[in-house]
Amino acid sequence: MAEHMEVSEAAAPTPPPVGAVAKANAVVAETEVPAAAPARARERIGRSAAGERWIARILRGGAIISGTMFLGSLALEALPQSETVQVAIDTLRKGAASLLLVTPVARLVMAGTMLGLRGEWRYTLCAAGVLGLLALAVGAGISA
Repeated sequence: MAEHMEVSEAAAPTPPPVGAVAKANAVVAETEVPAAAPARARERIGRSAAGERWIARILRGGAIISGTMFLGSLALEALPQSETVQVAIDTLRKGAASLLLVTPVARLVMAGTMLGLRGEWRYTLCAAGVLGLLALAVGAGISA
């Protein structure tokens, strides 16, 4: 089967002229990324990862503290009922519920800050807009 194939001279690759190779190498050298760019990219990734860790800490901390407060209020249910015990139970439950509501807001603040530090202004403005709407809703709810 190989004996039926013909190789023409036109199909064979020709090496580029020596001057063209030198010119192409010069163009590539001019357009190469500076050596400091990988360091900057690593720094940006490091800051991004640190921001994500802070957001995770905020969410985890809010959930753990709130859950502990709820469990504390349930433990107080076992005590003999008195006015001070009822006030403590009520305070713990309201505090836990408030913390559950505030935790995502704290996460939004942290995310907006980290996005701003990374230079993603569009998302920072979106986060600020959402926070503004939340503040407006809370203000309208309090005055009502």
